[in-house]
Amino acid sequence: MEQTIAPSALSRAVDIEEAASIILHKAERILVIGCSGIGKSTLAQAIASLRGLTYVSMDRDIFWLPGWKSRPRPEAIALIEQAVAGPRWIIDGNSPGTLPLRLPRTDLVIWRRPPRYVALRGVISRWLRYRGRSRPEMAPGCPERLDWKFLRYIWTFEHDEAPQFQEMLERHGRNVPVVTLKSYRDGEDLLSRLRSNI
Repeated sequence: MEQTIAPSALSRAVDIEEAASIILHKAERILVIGCSGIGKSTLAQAIASLRGLTYVSMDRDIFWLPGWKSRPRPEAIALIEQAVAGPRWIIDGNSPGTLPLRLPRTDLVIWRRPPRYVALRGVISRWLRYRGRSRPEMAPGCPERLDWKFLRYIWTFEHDEAPQFQEMLERHGRNVPVVTLKSYRDGEDLLSRLRSNI
């Protein structure tokens, strides 16, 4: 059975309506987190376009080099520090260990948390679409791949990874509002509210 942390357990949970208001009126720096394959990048880029924010993909801009080589950790940390020092941005990507660098500069966290079957369907669909090529949100020279280790990561994400996000939010982002989107429809609802008020 899939284990989840109730949105009410988040230190500063907000609903979609309040999140839209925050994005429209005061959020200059936004994090989008959640399991792979659930549309973090698509949502982040749409918000970036609507609000004129600099879009940063953790996969493309921070962590990966061509050939699926990991960027050296000190270099990746320096790039994160440079990104969050900027005045207006939206960053999509996970890496709970770097949240202490990102959360203190964040005005809103968008946590995409649909059921894991949605994430599995998303990564399989993405693999079929980009098989043999790098998708736009990934570093050049990193063609889309799918293996059992990655599928297991998705299947166990809520159990193994989500508690780390919860801990980082409690320790480093207690006053940062967090909106939890449980479905693609929630993401569309958020975007619809933004578009109708811009």
